[in-house]
Amino acid sequence: MNSFWDFLWLFFWTYIFISFLVILFQMFVDLFRDRQLNGWAKAGWIILLVFVPFLGALIYLVVRGHGMAERQAARMMAAQSEGDAYIRAVASSGAPSAADDIAKAKGLLDSGAITQAEYNALKAKAIG
Repeated sequence: MNSFWDFLWLFFWTYIFISFLVILFQMFVDLFRDRQLNGWAKAGWIILLVFVPFLGALIYLVVRGHGMAERQAARMMAAQSEGDAYIRAVASSGAPSAADDIAKAKGLLDSGAITQAEYNALKAKAIG
C-alpha cells in the first residue's frame, strides 16, 4: 500500500516539474521574440529565470504575463491569416480556366506540336 502512494506522490511531482519546464520554455521563447525589450533587459530576465527559477517565473508571469498573452495571440492571428492567404492563392491557381486551356492549346498549335484538328478538339473540350 505504501508503494502505491509513493507512486502517486512521484507522479504528482513529475507533473508539476514538467509543467514548470513548459512554462519556463514559453517564457524564454517570449523573451527572445519580444522586439520591444532591449538586450540588457532580456539578459536580466534570463539571469533571474536561471538562478531563481520559481521566483523568477512567478515575477515574470505577474509583470509580463498580459503582454505575453497579447504577443501569443498576435502570432496566432498572423499565422492564421498567412494560412488563409496561402489557401486562397492555391485554390485560385489550382484549377485552370477554359481560357488558360485554350491559350495553351494555341501555343502548342503555333509551335507545331499539334495539328489544327487536335487544337479544335482541345478547344471544344475546354469550352464544353
